[in-house]
Amino acid sequence: MKNKKSKITLSVQIFYGIGVSYAMVDQIFAQWVMTYYLPPERFSFSPFLSPLFIALALIISRFVDMVADPLVGFWSDKVESRWGRRIPFMFVGAVPLALATIAFFYPVKGGGIPSFLYLALVGSLFFIFYTIVGAPYNALIPELSHSQKDRLNLSTWQSLFRLVYTAIAMILPGSLISAFGHGDDEQGLRLMVIALSILAAIGIFITCLTVDEKKHSGGKKSNTGFKSSLKFIFKNKSFMIYLGGFFLFFIGFNNLRASINYFVIDIMLLPPGAITTVSALLFGVAALFFYPINKLCSRIGYRIPMLISLVFLTIASGALFFVGRGLPLWFGYILYGFCGIPVAGSAFIFPPAMLSEISAVATKNDSVQIEGLFFGIQGFVLKMAFLVSIALLPILLVSGSGLSFVDMVTTIPKGPDKIGIYRTAAASSLFFILSFIFYYFFPEEIVKEE
Repeated sequence: MKNKKSKITLSVQIFYGIGVSYAMVDQIFAQWVMTYYLPPERFSFSPFLSPLFIALALIISRFVDMVADPLVGFWSDKVESRWGRRIPFMFVGAVPLALATIAFFYPVKGGGIPSFLYLALVGSLFFIFYTIVGAPYNALIPELSHSQKDRLNLSTWQSLFRLVYTAIAMILPGSLISAFGHGDDEQGLRLMVIALSILAAIGIFITCLTVDEKKHSGGKKSNTGFKSSLKFIFKNKSFMIYLGGFFLFFIGFNNLRASINYFVIDIMLLPPGAITTVSALLFGVAALFFYPINKLCSRIGYRIPMLISLVFLTIASGALFFVGRGLPLWFGYILYGFCGIPVAGSAFIFPPAMLSEISAVATKNDSVQIEGLFFGIQGFVLKMAFLVSIALLPILLVSGSGLSFVDMVTTIPKGPDKIGIYRTAAASSLFFILSFIFYYFFPEEIVKEE
């Protein structure tokens, strides 16, 4: 017999939100791994691995991670412990995730196969432990919640802290690299990564030690087998359409955020420290829109706000293509600030809230408790989006240099070229348009009370 659920208080919502601190290592990977292995010319260290070797190593690690996501999700559905189904995974994965993040920045630098194998191995370990922490963490939303209001509030607090953590990982690094490195960009970058990785692990442990999952969940456990669970999921029309829009959105978003360093330094012609200013502007604007978005979604759901967000992002990322080519360089500040409006919802609040609602509807209609597998498959698709974007990005960044396919394998370029950087903005805009098409056909359904 299930225990009676406890009320989701404000303190529970806040302590839950703190645990999304792993967003900092996510941002480090998205923004700084590529910058480390393919640094701008103005950095004090040089590339040591060809763009295609970088892309191939990260593609391999993404494949490893994609396999892990649904397996970890299903495994967490089946676990029964005194701490619940999800918390044990987060607790075990926190420290290895921090160590794997740091290991990216202490590579084998001989170049060629040794460097390639090191990056592939470290990337695989990073993504496995990221899944062990992230998939169960997200599955806590439907695990703990009683109603659509609970799910929206938990998603909003998660999103608020994710925004804060992502902002920390975007705003502070430029200043920390200068402060720690004293002119040595590589040393500064390494020490910055160590500091933020430790902070990420601390946040995960705080949630593990303060959220009593089993008391709030009522002792949920799945008795559905893996094949039956997959059958329930893949016949879910809402989930499949949602995954299509989600996949395309995050290809565009990953390209957009990973190219910020290059736009600031090579297009806007600003020093590395200006990354802090641009990132603070983007996330400051986003923070202003969290509360209005929460209230709007509680009234009209998620589909229409998501569509509006995608229109805004298409316009803004498309306009970046013209900064310095018709638009003044300072206009980049305006465009990144404008991006903060749609990013608050589309990249933060909407994905966990929408999927939590989809899983709640499945629980109501099919009487299954497979929230972890829902989030595991979403994680699989998210990593696939990362795989596509990480494969595209190094190629796009040097695509204006005239290198042939063979050159990209055998030649280490001086760094990204301006034409390639502009093309990342155009690619992001295209993927936002494609995502809009999927979300336009999304058949939204909301469970108000359970």
